[in-house]
Amino acid sequence: MPRRERLPEPRPVRPLPEVLRAARRRGFHTEVGFRIDTARSGHGVCLVTGKVEPRHLNINQVVHGGVYATILDTAMGASVVSMLREGETTATTSLYVEFLRAARQGDTLTARGEVLRRGRHIAFAEGNLFDAAGHRLSQARGTWYIWSAGAKPAGPRRSSRGG
Repeated sequence: MPRRERLPEPRPVRPLPEVLRAARRRGFHTEVGFRIDTARSGHGVCLVTGKVEPRHLNINQVVHGGVYATILDTAMGASVVSMLREGETTATTSLYVEFLRAARQGDTLTARGEVLRRGRHIAFAEGNLFDAAGHRLSQARGTWYIWSAGAKPAGPRRSSRGG
């Protein structure tokens, strides 16, 4: 089996206002038609918004749960990124999403992510997804691991036993 080329570790994004400039770059959230609302986002808070299109629908003609998860993860993750210090980087380690109501084509969705607590290596965030009328459609919680400058993520563990 050919050995895969090892990709470089992700490098940090500087905190606000750099994260707001980074929001203008293309990322997965933009590929699915949503954008970070930089005017309403700030330190520890991020809003992501977009309009439901046919590509967001499942076979029941309501928004696919993966769309909810994507924009909630983006809003909560960006709220954590907005609190990073020089040289830090972060990644989602857990995401729990509850689906409360269905959204349909043409609806405008807004996810609001907020950091609940930021420690040295772990951040906790919550998010809520609303329609234009203010109905909460989904709620989420998650954790993000934070690497310090120069820290290397752990690689695979090698067994100390023979065999």
